[in-house]
Amino acid sequence: MKPLFFMLLPLILTACQGEVSNQALGTLERDRVLLRATVSEIITALPQKEGNRVEKGELLVQFDTRKQLARVAFAKAEVSKAESYLLRLTNGERPEDIASAQANVARTQAALVEANQSYQRSSSLLKQKLTSQATQDAAKANKDKAQAELVVAKENLSKLIAGVRVEDINQAKAALDASIANLSLEEQTLDDLSVIATRSGRLDSLPFNLGERVPSGAVIVAIQADNAPYARVYVPEPYMAKLTIGQKMRVRVDGIETPFIGTLRRLSQESAFTPYYALNQQDRSRLVFLAEVDLGSDADALPTGIPSQVELP
Repeated sequence: MKPLFFMLLPLILTACQGEVSNQALGTLERDRVLLRATVSEIITALPQKEGNRVEKGELLVQFDTRKQLARVAFAKAEVSKAESYLLRLTNGERPEDIASAQANVARTQAALVEANQSYQRSSSLLKQKLTSQATQDAAKANKDKAQAELVVAKENLSKLIAGVRVEDINQAKAALDASIANLSLEEQTLDDLSVIATRSGRLDSLPFNLGERVPSGAVIVAIQADNAPYARVYVPEPYMAKLTIGQKMRVRVDGIETPFIGTLRRLSQESAFTPYYALNQQDRSRLVFLAEVDLGSDADALPTGIPSQVELP
């Protein structure tokens, strides 16, 4: 596209002479799609060449995927780990663990019975002065110990039967959701390493070569969209009040005798050229505003960059 100064020069010269052109000058343009690198990786394949026509969904650039494949595998392992832990909490304890806890209760009950009997015998012998006070104290300590062990065994059995707390299960569910979300993110990053065309059109630019490491955020593909061109022109200020979006306008293209009937699709509210001095009546005519006029399907075959003129009302 021509520099703005040279496109505006005829308008400015005309305005300086006290006249305003009834044409808006510019060029034909098409939508340009820019695709950027999401990570810094090495290009391993460039299946398309600049200038080729590409269809939506075609592979344009392939980056090295080895590092990201490892991250996806790790994320999948984290999901499996979280699923197993949640399943363990919701299924409860194994029957074998509960049976072992029941046996431990029975053992501590038997030990308590034996400790009680030993204490009673020791008390009887102490009354008969056939044993010492120290032996009596030891028997009482054994009885109290057996009683405490029985309480602990019963509590452990009750805990196994009751299962885990609801809060623990909710925490495990949240951990599983987080690991699933992380896996989805890593898989999306892996998909982004295969850059595909988001619109059909002509492959306008491939700035990087095979084997280069591309910095994150850099433009790696430019596609000139496959649609009808539009006239990108600059409208003099005196005609702005006469234009509305959707208005039909005659567009002339260099080399084409028959004018096209276009539709005004965009009209900038800010001027593209502003003098540095006060805007009196004569100075205001020097202002120009960017506008875009769709040409329709009749102009599909026209190349971009051709000078065009829009006739103003």
